[in-house]
Order: sequence, then structure tokens, then C-alpha cells
Amino acid sequence: MATFTSGGLSIAYDDITPADGANGTVLLVHGFATSRAENWRRLGWYGAFERKGYRIVALDLRGHGESEKPHDPAAYGSEALVGDIVGLMDHLGLGRVDLLGYSMGSRLSLQTALSHPDRVANLIVGGIGDRMLKPPPTETLTMTMAEAMRAEDPETITEKTMKGFRLFADGQGEDRLALAAFSEGRGGPALTADDLFGMRPPTLVVAGSRDDMAGDPQGLADAIPGAKSVTLPACDHFSAIPHALFKAAVFDFLDGWMDEPT
Repeated sequence: MATFTSGGLSIAYDDITPADGANGTVLLVHGFATSRAENWRRLGWYGAFERKGYRIVALDLRGHGESEKPHDPAAYGSEALVGDIVGLMDHLGLGRVDLLGYSMGSRLSLQTALSHPDRVANLIVGGIGDRMLKPPPTETLTMTMAEAMRAEDPETITEKTMKGFRLFADGQGEDRLALAAFSEGRGGPALTADDLFGMRPPTLVVAGSRDDMAGDPQGLADAIPGAKSVTLPACDHFSAIPHALFKAAVFDFLDGWMDEPT
């Protein structure tokens, strides 16, 4: 396991370079309550990029996987999380990368591309859509994500989505108290359509047709100049990421096939 230090914390990462040289470098940013090993390696993304001749760089965000896991919400501000991503690029001497995120990792990837556009050659965001640009739902939640992560018994969690994340985190052996702190600390203003209008890197937005957490990927793509979108049929938030059509869309985008006239 390789590590580097970012903001005083040890951050774990993988750096896999083809023996005969790389066609490009992809940096992978995982979602909440998972890790680089689960989100990317186990679900076939490492192998897919290896077959295409890419150098693969993937980190465990602070609070996740093999990275350090403070229990203080102050450790998890968006600026610090983006700093981990850019810090890894600096640590490895990377100039521009193709940046691929999923779910929470997509939001961080958007923020990275906005604040460091010279470091992102292409941006791919999965598991998000137009819901991120809409006001929060008006229904009152009975439990926060932090409360769900701190609950002694997951069967007491009343919110279906939060219970799903908690059970997934438990199954992966994640530190639920660190995840509770993460969910409390990752605040700051939400990105708006006005923010995204300034996006410079070519962008692809991908989400499942049944992903109610994300919403319509085209709606988000419409807010980003020149962005393209793909909807994965019959996929929800969790079944989209391993899907072969997701990988095909990513490589069609990176290979320039989406720019071909129809």
C-alpha cells in the first residue's frame, strides 16, 4: 500500500502504470462509505483501464478505506477533500489527468475541475444528475446520515437510503464514526448552475434511469457547456457503477466517439 501525507493525514492510493507506457492517466474518486478497492478494483474498472493502456491512480478519501480516519467533522471540509485529490496529483508529479468520480466522488471531482481546471483533461461524473441542482426535498427526514452511522443497531435506522449506506459500510468494514464525522463536515455551499457554467474541461455525466438519488443526467449536463450525458437503462444508484454500458460510455467519450456526427 502506498501513502502520502495531505493536511497532516495519511492518504492511501494505488498507482498502476502499464509496463509498455501509458496512453493517458485516469484518477478515480470513489463514493461515500466505500473505497478504491471496492468502488473501482473489485467492480472491474482497474482491469478495464489496464486493457486500454491507461495509468490508473486511485485514492481512498480521508475517512475511508486504508486512509486515516479522524472522528472530527472539522477534518472533512470540501476544500480539504479537494486538496487530497490535487495533493495526490502533485505527489506523483501528474500534470493533467482524466478525472472520474462516482456519487460523492463526482461532486468532489466537479469541485476539483472548477477550482483546478488546468489539471483536468476530461471529466466524467457518475451517479449524479439534475437533482443536485434542485432544492432539497421538502419532506422531513427522521434521521441524519451521521445519526445513522452512529446508531448502535442498524435496525433502528428508519430512513431506507441511510440504512442502505450503513449496512454497506458495515459490510465493507468501514469506520462508521469516521463516516458520521465525514457526513457532518463535508458542508459548504452547494454547486449551482451558475458555477457549472464556468466548467472548462470536456465533461460526461452518467446515471441510471432508476437512480432517484441522482435524477436526470441530461439535466445536469445541460448546465455544463458542451457536456454530454448517458442514461443507463434499468440501473439504480448501486447497479450502475459495475455495468458494462457505463464502462463503454466512458471509453466512447475518452476515445472521441461521442464527438462523431450522428
